[in-house]
Amino acid sequence: MSYHVIRPIDYKFEQTPAEISKDARYMPFFKDCIGAIDGTHVDARIPNNDKVAFIGRCGSPTQNVMVVCDFNLCFTFAKAGWEGSAHDSRVFKSATRNPNTKFSHPPTGMLGIEIIELPT
Repeated sequence: MSYHVIRPIDYKFEQTPAEISKDARYMPFFKDCIGAIDGTHVDARIPNNDKVAFIGRCGSPTQNVMVVCDFNLCFTFAKAGWEGSAHDSRVFKSATRNPNTKFSHPPTGMLGIEIIELPT
């Protein structure tokens, strides 16, 4: 049901977002960009017999959560529930390859993943 609420407005990705098209600094580099993907860990309360798989780098049980947002800062996809020990690439592959997750794939030829490290 959540895929009816959290989804892209332009699900065919036919338009370049105004934030990109109207800014000459970004247009050459991000004209086909449709949003951003990131992951985080959230604390989890897990039964003792399942706790080991959920213990992440910080030593406490967490869930790995992946979200996608558009240029309006609206979530267009969210995937929660992976163990804290799961690598981000594993969560991403699961979300994009499993048709049951309803991940909104861009049109063929438009998908290019760029990893950009932002300063903290």
